[in-house]
Amino acid sequence: MSAEDLERFEAEIELALFQEYRAVLPMFRYVVETERRFYLANEVELENRDGGGKSYLELRLKDAWVWDMYRPARFVPRVRVVSFKDVNVEELPEKEV
Repeated sequence: MSAEDLERFEAEIELALFQEYRAVLPMFRYVVETERRFYLANEVELENRDGGGKSYLELRLKDAWVWDMYRPARFVPRVRVVSFKDVNVEELPEKEV
């Protein structure tokens, strides 16, 4: 496989992932962004922790979708994330019924 083929393959996967994201977004309440990943979730718990003088954030997500083009199953029931960097949690607007 050439470098050009690999780039084309990754671009196609990225486009499919974006289309999946757009399709599943209405199913979720929160958007969570960390340094390494992007998540959609329906429940988010965020706690500041102290680990030997260095503080970190611990996130617990329930009913989540993970933006990761190499993951075969992106829907997961629970996710635990530990981060020493910034974490962004946004609540999505209420869905109109």
